[in-house]
Amino acid sequence: MDSNLLIDIARSWSNWDSGVSASVSRRVTLPDTLRDSLVLVIQGARRCGKSTLLRQLIGRYQLEPSHCAFVNFEDPRLSNSLDWPVLEGLVEAFRARHPRVAELTFFLDEIQNVRGWERWLRSQLDRPRGNRFVITGSNASLLAGELGTALTGRHVSVELFPFDIEEFRIARPGASVADFLTAGGFPEPLTLTERDADHLRRQHFIDIVERDVRERLSARSSQPIRQVVQVAYEAAGSELSLRRVAAATGVAIETAGSYLAACESAYLLFSVPFFAYSERKRAGYHRKYYPVDTGMRRAVVTSGGLDLGKSLECAVFLALRRTGGEVYYWRGDGEVDFVVQSGRRLTPVQVSVSPMQPRHEKALRSFYESFPHAEEAIFVDPVAFETWQPADRWPT
Repeated sequence: MDSNLLIDIARSWSNWDSGVSASVSRRVTLPDTLRDSLVLVIQGARRCGKSTLLRQLIGRYQLEPSHCAFVNFEDPRLSNSLDWPVLEGLVEAFRARHPRVAELTFFLDEIQNVRGWERWLRSQLDRPRGNRFVITGSNASLLAGELGTALTGRHVSVELFPFDIEEFRIARPGASVADFLTAGGFPEPLTLTERDADHLRRQHFIDIVERDVRERLSARSSQPIRQVVQVAYEAAGSELSLRRVAAATGVAIETAGSYLAACESAYLLFSVPFFAYSERKRAGYHRKYYPVDTGMRRAVVTSGGLDLGKSLECAVFLALRRTGGEVYYWRGDGEVDFVVQSGRRLTPVQVSVSPMQPRHEKALRSFYESFPHAEEAIFVDPVAFETWQPADRWPT
């Protein structure tokens, strides 16, 4: 591809001629420095703010904007050149513009669209030449399989989610917990009227299904995938069998399972298994599923979308998921909403919009009979959620 055209494309995405626009600073843990022998990988759902975070890194690492090349590989001008030579051409063209600059930084957005990028990037890291790379992708399988092997020891991976409640309140000062549970944390809809915001949330949902799930599965239609996700969203917080999903959507049980797995890989939803030390016992229970965002769930489900109790449980799960601990549920004489395993520590978490009920206490007593050395239980209601910081307890 012509080097001048590559530079023009990079110019249109980069901040060479203007400053970086103000945005809500994201609360993610990042490495102290960028290195030319180690790639920073940012993963997360489409439209959750990965591109904005890339621009924020210019300030976080005090980089010179003119020494940073930003390219989004969903740019239609690149649609006929999505092979690894376009990456080589970009690096060579940008390096030619700055022959005396020791360190250049390349922000490569949605790089999974470029064929052969894994081996090309590994070659760059194996022969460091002052070129530092930060890449993003909208699929958790970005570091799976061959790529995981290719970049072993050569990457730092960071997951990005829609806004948490603190980030949400920067975008909407004075917002309540109920406001957060209703609107969710996808950034762009928060700038729109309620009607337009819900339309955009539904469009985000469709885009993720179509571009990050259907295309990867080579499915003929996205409709049954959307139906499978809607069933999982409506049942959020409840055990859900693949047989039930299949019956509700008219697809085979195995197909329902593959759709859910692909949607989880695309960060559209997350599965929570039953807690047991035995894998065999764990496999004997159905999983629970939670959406990536409470606002998206409310916008796309056909019923129950305004249930703040269920939305609070979804938000608590997402807060736990961000911490890096392993999250499960447990059922004995009653149900414990979440069990967080961090090393050898087990912590039960109960969630309710009302004060703790006898059923919560009964379930916890049953849990401690099975796991007497577990940590003290945490109870999260809307008041506690205001200031709750699970990362303080389970650091990433």
